[in-house]
Amino acid sequence: MQIRSVRQSLHACAVAAILGGCSSGASAPPLSPSGPAPSMSLVKHGAGLGKILTTKNGQQVFGYDIDRSGTDGVLATAFDVETFDQGSGKITASFPSKLPPGTSYKVDGIFAGDVALVTRYVVPKGKIYAKRFYNVMNPVTAKKFTGQWTPPIRDIDVLQAGINQTTSTSALFAIELKNGDQPVVVVSDIASNTVSKTIKLDPSLFGGGNGPQFDQDFTTNQGVVALSPDGGRVGGSAPVNVLIDLKTGKQTQFTGLNNGPFGAGYVNGLAVDSTTGIAATTTELNAEVEFYDLAKKTGISAQLPCTGNSSQINSGSGLANDPVNGLFLVTEQYYGCNSQQSAIVVFDEKGHSVETITGFKFYPGQPAPVVNPSTRTGWVFGPGFNQLQQFTY
Repeated sequence: MQIRSVRQSLHACAVAAILGGCSSGASAPPLSPSGPAPSMSLVKHGAGLGKILTTKNGQQVFGYDIDRSGTDGVLATAFDVETFDQGSGKITASFPSKLPPGTSYKVDGIFAGDVALVTRYVVPKGKIYAKRFYNVMNPVTAKKFTGQWTPPIRDIDVLQAGINQTTSTSALFAIELKNGDQPVVVVSDIASNTVSKTIKLDPSLFGGGNGPQFDQDFTTNQGVVALSPDGGRVGGSAPVNVLIDLKTGKQTQFTGLNNGPFGAGYVNGLAVDSTTGIAATTTELNAEVEFYDLAKKTGISAQLPCTGNSSQINSGSGLANDPVNGLFLVTEQYYGCNSQQSAIVVFDEKGHSVETITGFKFYPGQPAPVVNPSTRTGWVFGPGFNQLQQFTY
């Protein structure tokens, strides 16, 4: 069976692995947030690791998410879908009790109203490739499938979902499997199983070789894509940021930062704060985090701790945004100040590193963290392939 997912696939990266010393980041034109600074949460916390969740059946996790307004979460293995409690880290339910032949699962995300979208892969008898069907848990706390989501195009593979648990308009980045992997953005109300727009994208720009990373700005009703236009080539072109109007399909581009002797290379991660219009990216060749004002199309960059702009091996990967506290959380497989550990480095939206959480075990290309801003807790993949790690920040 073939399961493809950008958030969970391994990057095909050039290995320069040149270590640099500690230095400050270079900057582009000044960054001016497009809205008022978010108020800081009054939740008291001690940053660090929490509980480890192990799947009920001991199998590898294929997608997970949590409800930012509740206490529940959901994950999938190839053999079942499991719900869990965010506080205790305990599995609360799993289904189906008997797996249909040739069936496996992947969680695509939780959307507004605690509605989860789950890909169900079914390999027909005598075939080797899976057909994709999409089931809905409305809500996740129902602990079962309650309906289906119908894609507007046959043989569509959902690769990334915009992070949006606030509005009913969700944006999905997908490809048409039997149409040359044509990239598309699907705008849908998952809960009501309606699609309002299907936007076809230029495969020469948004194709998988350019490593597109996708998120959603629900305030401006835009999809946001960050990618490398030349396949992450060493010394190559600057990243490109694309804003996609989810109502009309109109696209606007602006050039990203390309610092360092080797340039930026691939964009490893992207997250958007819809309350301020600030997007952050991580890039592969220079161990930098970039912060962009999407309205003004300007940006600044910051080095990860104890790195220089040629410290490829210490580059960040997944990104999560906490809009309540105005923070971006960056996963770093080989932490620059202690490469024997993985870490989450927390930045404010002006590019200042505010804290670092160490002791993780990350893997190349693993999914980004998911966070609950109201409790300042999150979950990330690992330390085992069948586990999720809780943390506080």
